Amino acid sequence: MGADLRTSIDVSATGLRAQSLRMRTIAENIANADSVSDAPGGDPYRRKVTTFAAELDRATGGNEVKVTGIREDQSDFGRIYQPGHPAADEEGYVKTPNVNSLIETADMKAAQRSYEANISAVEAARNMTMRTVDMLK
Repeated sequence: MGADLRTSIDVSATGLRAQSLRMRTIAENIANADSVSDAPGGDPYRRKVTTFAAELDRATGGNEVKVTGIREDQSDFGRIYQPGHPAADEEGYVKTPNVNSLIETADMKAAQRSYEANISAVEAARNMTMRTVDMLK
């Protein structure tokens, strides 16, 4: 296989891994959208966000995707009035996670599209490689 085709597959593979981690992080956010603290006045689940950067692979010259981290979203928690709840503070308010299910759903769709685009790129490179091999027979 040519170096350029192999590089394109390698770059797409890093995109697949990055989007897979992003989808896992989003799934964790959705799963914890209603998770509150066990302690009165305690903090609930805090939304997480996956961050990326382009990184040059010096061996191939391709710009690959690197996951730079999973950070916590520092936006404010919600608050609901539930004086009888075990997590309620002295005023009767329970802090709720800073997870918005609509945003998470949109982010999941974007990650899914990016994942599928990387799969398409891998398949295209593979098909080109197979055509080249067929021509050389």
